Amino acid sequence: MADLTTDFCGIRLDNPVVVGPAGITATAERLRRCEDNGAGAAVMKSYFEHELLRQSPTPHFKVIQRRLGPYRSSTLYSFEQASPYGLQEYAQQIQAAKETCTMPVFGSIDCVTPEHWRQAAAACQQAGTDGLELNVSCPHGPHAMTQMTMFEAMIAALDAARQGADRIPLILKVSPQLDNPAATVHRLNAAGTDGVVMFNRLTGLEIDLDSEQPIMHGGYAGHGGPWALHYTLRWISQTYPDLDIPIAASGGVCTGTDVAKLLLAGATVVETCSAVVLQGYEYISQLVDELHQFMAKKGYESLSEFRGKICHRIQTNEQIQRARTRVAEIDASQCTACGICATVCIYRAVQQDGEDYGISAALCQGCGLCAELCPIQAIAMIPVP
Repeated sequence: MADLTTDFCGIRLDNPVVVGPAGITATAERLRRCEDNGAGAAVMKSYFEHELLRQSPTPHFKVIQRRLGPYRSSTLYSFEQASPYGLQEYAQQIQAAKETCTMPVFGSIDCVTPEHWRQAAAACQQAGTDGLELNVSCPHGPHAMTQMTMFEAMIAALDAARQGADRIPLILKVSPQLDNPAATVHRLNAAGTDGVVMFNRLTGLEIDLDSEQPIMHGGYAGHGGPWALHYTLRWISQTYPDLDIPIAASGGVCTGTDVAKLLLAGATVVETCSAVVLQGYEYISQLVDELHQFMAKKGYESLSEFRGKICHRIQTNEQIQRARTRVAEIDASQCTACGICATVCIYRAVQQDGEDYGISAALCQGCGLCAELCPIQAIAMIPVP
């Protein structure tokens, strides 16, 4: 069987699947459940200096399903607040987790004042945490209300936390709401962070049309789900090639093949949260098993054999082949005359003769949409005649 071990910030993990900080990692007992179900590591639910943010309203979860014809997307919309513990109790949970877990356990803190960044980092280090995420970019955090830019806030947090914790890796959690995440991560690398998490959750809003009010608690909330994967892949693949520090990928992970894709893009480890919240702790082992299956199929013996492999295969705008080389063709023997292809073809290439449909090779621009949407795969993309 392939070797899934990896090194993240000098810490050995049995596999790269890390459970991200949320209610599912809020206590030592829940962290142990992560380990029992196969996690390589876990990040304890974030401690917040701001006491108000330690209590969640009820309810604070909503699964939003949106439809476009037969297509559906899902979002885990949440206002689950920070760890309910004060700093002393939070450190005690870390200590208890280290006494019962053999997997690495990372703390996560979000503070407001430099002095409290220092105190919280020191308390977590003394409690035995293997590393510490600096959660400056939390969608529920107070940082959006300050005069600092996100980059300035992250650097200030790093400098202050380093004064309290000088023996453990400090890992900055990056917001996806930046104009150029790759450039920001490289600046954080130069500033001395030991690693980065790409990314935190986005902040969004959902509205109840009957009451014309924000849903649940009445305000903004974090939102994540499978849809976020492509954004995460895009920026990690651009950031990884010239980066000196490891990346923990976070955002959109729902299968073991998603884990494989993020490793191909350059991630060292992959954090998953929404998938475990919605599917339970047992789902962790499925992610690990599916990663094993991918590696067995491809003949990989270790993660290093394919980490970042996709990065140099991504073409620039100048390299992309733009010639029209394919057109669509309908297999008349399979076509059920549903008419979907004619509805979506803006080039009027789909032509109807009675109940039969055909495609004009002269008019078809080879966009491929009709082939994608055909419900019985009766349309193929063939070389231009």
